[in-house]
Amino acid sequence: MKQRIPVVENILNANDDLAARNQALLDKKGILGINVLASPGSGKTSVILRTIELLQDRLTIGVIEGDTAAVTIDADKITAVGMPAVQINTGGNCHLDAVQVANGLHQLPLDEIELLIVENVGNLICPASFKLGTHFNIVIASVPEGDDKPYKYPNIYRGIDALILNKMDLLPYIDFDLDYFKAGVEVLNPRAQIFPLSCKTGEGTEAWKNWLLTRLKTKK
Repeated sequence: MKQRIPVVENILNANDDLAARNQALLDKKGILGINVLASPGSGKTSVILRTIELLQDRLTIGVIEGDTAAVTIDADKITAVGMPAVQINTGGNCHLDAVQVANGLHQLPLDEIELLIVENVGNLICPASFKLGTHFNIVIASVPEGDDKPYKYPNIYRGIDALILNKMDLLPYIDFDLDYFKAGVEVLNPRAQIFPLSCKTGEGTEAWKNWLLTRLKTKK
């Protein structure tokens, strides 16, 4: 087992080096990159589509969609609303890495894009270990998943810059303790801003939009 540690370290170091080059490319092009992390069913693609709806009159958004299978369902939804998207098949791996994101970047019209959204594979464990070169990490949780996610998956919450709590329209119908959930996040990561919202009703989406616009201004 001890002989495997340097190998793992070398893999992560190589990934981090390429992630730094990815970010340098985004910086050169003036693009803000965000890495979206979540478990399956939390509403990642719905949040991305709602974000596009909120900002499509102001900027062009490029999307890299990560999936374990060779399907283009999510990417097709993005292109259907007029934004460029690339689907990355991880070959069954439970996360995206910097190599895959680099390949995706070369397939996007970077001179036209101002915001890049990377939809990582639906998983709350593996993606926490791999840098991609984006500027911010965003976790999407949802009310139906339960209020104990921060307590069960602490590592993913420690490294994020903001958290979206999606499907707030279901709060009256589900046993979800919002204070308990927020307390779990704040203990792990007191600097992470929390955005309770509903993609279905639009509740809370304005605050999320303004957070993005504020960070976009720093790239110009």
